[in-house]
Amino acid sequence: MSAGWAAAAVFAIAVVMTMAGRGGGNYYVLLQILAGTSMHVAASTGQFLMAATSLAAMIIFQRKRVVAWRMALFIGLTTSVMAFVGGFVAHGVDGRTLKMVFAVLLVFAGGLMLFPARERTGAPRTGAFIWRLRSGEEHYAVDLRIALPVALGTGLFAGMVGVSGGSFLVPLMVLACGLPMRLAVGTASVMVAATALMGFLGHFSRGVFDAAWVLPQAAAAIAGGILGGKLTLQVKPKALKKVFAITTLAAAILVFWHAWGAR
Repeated sequence: MSAGWAAAAVFAIAVVMTMAGRGGGNYYVLLQILAGTSMHVAASTGQFLMAATSLAAMIIFQRKRVVAWRMALFIGLTTSVMAFVGGFVAHGVDGRTLKMVFAVLLVFAGGLMLFPARERTGAPRTGAFIWRLRSGEEHYAVDLRIALPVALGTGLFAGMVGVSGGSFLVPLMVLACGLPMRLAVGTASVMVAATALMGFLGHFSRGVFDAAWVLPQAAAAIAGGILGGKLTLQVKPKALKKVFAITTLAAAILVFWHAWGAR
C-alpha cells in the first residue's frame, strides 16, 4: 500500500471515529499491518494517529464548549486506576479468552447505543450522591451511585484487554452519566488524546517511530479530526449514536475474527 492510499484511508477513519467519539486504534493498527509494517511500528503509528486525530477534534469541540473537563478528569482518573488492576489480573487469563470478552463487551456497548435513551438535561435532582455539572448554559446531574461503579468496571475490563477504553467512554457518559451525545463525544476526545499520547511516548522511548511514513498520515488524521469535529456539531445526536454503534459492532467482528483465527 502506498503512502498516499494510507493517508486517504487514515483521513476517512479519522472523520468517522471522531464523530463516534472513539480513538479508532483498532482500525489504524489494522491499516498499518495491511500496509506491511511490523506490529511494533503499527502500534506506534496507531497511537500517534489517534493522538493527532483527537487533539485536532478537541480544539474544535472546545471552541464550541462541548467538552466537560471535570467529567474528563473524573472518568480519566477512575478508569486509569482500575485499568492498572485489570492489567495486573489479566495475566491469569489466556489471551483468546480476553479477546472474546473484549468482543462481547464491544457488542454490548454498541448494542446499547442503538436503543433510545433519554438524555437528562437541566438540574432536576440534588442529594449527597448527585454531582452537578455545567457546560455552557446547560446543567447536568450525574448520579455517582450509577456512574462510579460503571466507570470502575470500564477501567477494569479495558485494562484486562489492553485498550484505552475509548469504545466504552461514550456509552458510559451518555447512559450512566446522562450527558448529551455531542458533549460525550467532545469529552471523549480529551481522554482518547491523553491516553494515545502517553502510549505513543512509550513506543517512541524505545525508538519505534518511522517519521517519513507517519507524518503524511498524521496530516491526514488532523484534517479528518477537524472535519469530523465540525460534522459532529451539525449531525443529529441520534445519527451520531448510530455511527458509534456501527463502528463498535464492526470492531467487535474484527476482534471475534482475530480471536477465532488464533485457535
